[in-house]
Amino acid sequence: MKIAIGCDPNAADLKKEIIEYVSSLGYEVTDFGSDDPIYAHVAIQVAESVVNGTYDRGILMCGTGIGMMLAANKVNGAYAANVTNVYCAERACLSNNCNIITLGSKVVDVEMAKKIVQTYLSLQYEYNERSGPKVDAILNYEKSHFATSYENDANNEIYHSLSK
Repeated sequence: MKIAIGCDPNAADLKKEIIEYVSSLGYEVTDFGSDDPIYAHVAIQVAESVVNGTYDRGILMCGTGIGMMLAANKVNGAYAANVTNVYCAERACLSNNCNIITLGSKVVDVEMAKKIVQTYLSLQYEYNERSGPKVDAILNYEKSHFATSYENDANNEIYHSLSK
């Protein structure tokens, strides 16, 4: 699995730890940087690279994770969740089919961040009776209200896994 990781300067230390950890788990990691104080720039770059299928999932970090989540979710097809514990990481994947998680360097410590990331990356969304219709409702709204350039992209596993 290919993972795109980025942050703003507030989370540079956490990003370094997470990149080392994710790499040690056997994932292919690309660092999208941490020098730009405008977190939206890296959030959008990571989100676009996940949506277009270059990367399977994304991990974004800033002080709270909130700004990165908001910016990433502006990209059609990006489904980012700000995650603060293992249960939220589990639900982001299993209930919501999120393709990006965000972490706050001032909210979670390094050890908790590692647990969150390991949980998130180890799970795979499977369409089911309970969560499927909820995820479909989001996708259907997006499809009917926003122009999407990724609908016909055969490499976009997230989009095709959602369209039933």
